[in-house]
Amino acid sequence: MNRIKIWDLPTRLVHWLLVALVAFSWWSAENHEMEYHRYSGYVLLGVLVFRLYWGFFGSATARFAQFVKGPRAVIAYIKSTRASSSETTAHNLQPTAFRIGHNPLGALSVIVLLLLLFTQVGLGLFAVDVDGIESGPLSYLVSFDTGRILADRHEAVFNILLGFIVLHLVAILFYYFFKRDNLIRPMITGSKTAPPDVQVVSVSAPLLRVVIGIALAAATVWVIV
Repeated sequence: MNRIKIWDLPTRLVHWLLVALVAFSWWSAENHEMEYHRYSGYVLLGVLVFRLYWGFFGSATARFAQFVKGPRAVIAYIKSTRASSSETTAHNLQPTAFRIGHNPLGALSVIVLLLLLFTQVGLGLFAVDVDGIESGPLSYLVSFDTGRILADRHEAVFNILLGFIVLHLVAILFYYFFKRDNLIRPMITGSKTAPPDVQVVSVSAPLLRVVIGIALAAATVWVIV
């Protein structure tokens, strides 16, 4: 068994920044620290813009074209997972399948998460506070009543996001205990143990692309704010 690289540093940083920023946004909202909540939203927007850019110009495993598949691929993967799990249980064996990057079901999870986060941040940009003081930077484009409706939608989408996060954690536990596949460690170290015959792909991208992505994210936030 060899250790191979499957996630680049920008992808891993984006992942854990999203975890930290969502948690901090929740904390700041619950404790009525709306100024911190607003700044957290700005940073979150920048991270999302970078991830969107990185999905087209990043390393191989970070690109949407590499892991986003159609419904047939997702259904086929679910069926193959059930079959391999049954065979493994029957013979008391360890699963032998190895995949570099997201599987089709994990890819669907990534897309849903990004859509929910973009929706959440987008609604927050137009949301209006009850007293009209702590409002989103684009709230001047809508009426007070519309801004209040969007604020309610902002809260509702966050509840949906929380439910999806719980589902995501359940999936991680399922893969760890039933498929003997630790999904967390590679997202920290960037590497994973693989059989010798696994074909290694390049999971690095030029530093210039990282700089361009950061500049694009910062410029987007600056223009909006």
